[in-house]
Amino acid sequence: MLVVAGIILTCSVSQAQQLRKMEEQPEWSKDYQPFRIVGNLYYVGTYDLASYLVVTPKGNILINTGLPGSDAMIRRHVEALGFKFTDIKILLAAHAHFDHVGAAAAIKKEIGAKMMINEFDAPVLADGGNSDYVMGGKGMMFLPVKADRLLHDHDTIKLGGMQIIALHHPGHTKGASSFMLDVKDEHRTYHVLIANMPTILSETKLSGMPGYPNVGKDYGYTINAMKNLQFDIFLASHASQFDLQKKHKPGDAYNPEVFIDRAGYDESMDALQKNYEKRLAEK
Repeated sequence: MLVVAGIILTCSVSQAQQLRKMEEQPEWSKDYQPFRIVGNLYYVGTYDLASYLVVTPKGNILINTGLPGSDAMIRRHVEALGFKFTDIKILLAAHAHFDHVGAAAAIKKEIGAKMMINEFDAPVLADGGNSDYVMGGKGMMFLPVKADRLLHDHDTIKLGGMQIIALHHPGHTKGASSFMLDVKDEHRTYHVLIANMPTILSETKLSGMPGYPNVGKDYGYTINAMKNLQFDIFLASHASQFDLQKKHKPGDAYNPEVFIDRAGYDESMDALQKNYEKRLAEK
């Protein structure tokens, strides 16, 4: 038994040593009380890294897994809401950056959920982020995951009567995606957008990157496409991007109406467009 434990410990340490240490914000790993957002859609992420649980009669869907090591926290959140962690059947990700897919390998290995991601981010997911066009080339940032299904623009993910539409919004990564879904509660149906906001990393050159010549063009496409989206509830991959803490405090009663915020979305998109135009001018 001691020998086996030693082998397991050695393997774990070896895997950890292979990962590049990335700069992280404290809010990315800070705990946050899980809660019901609307209907069968729940928040199970951290203070700033948003993870979403979609509950269905045939199993559940987890969108985004946070940083490497976040699997234990997500498990606690799922179970605190009264659901089984092992009921997660599908893993989705807005994009293949270490702060959104970091725990995907651990969760997939533990419960066997199927990993689905846009086709253009699948290679990055499979090499632990090493081929990312901005942060890559210096080793793995998270444990690699081979996608079970490659998603394309407007593909539909179906499970237990739920349908989630993947919208390809490239730029932040080649395969960055937002998700649209209709969620019902006791009173009405809400059209929900989980947006992959088109923020631009400081290292990104919109004139073109060696691994992504059309990055500037793709950002322009995404900003125009996202400004025309129609929805009721606006969420995003970072809690700060949709002002979660201003709209919901731990212990607040169920109130999906607080997430109806078209004005906030439009203001954010206008700011992102202005930044995009400024960055374009710098090339």
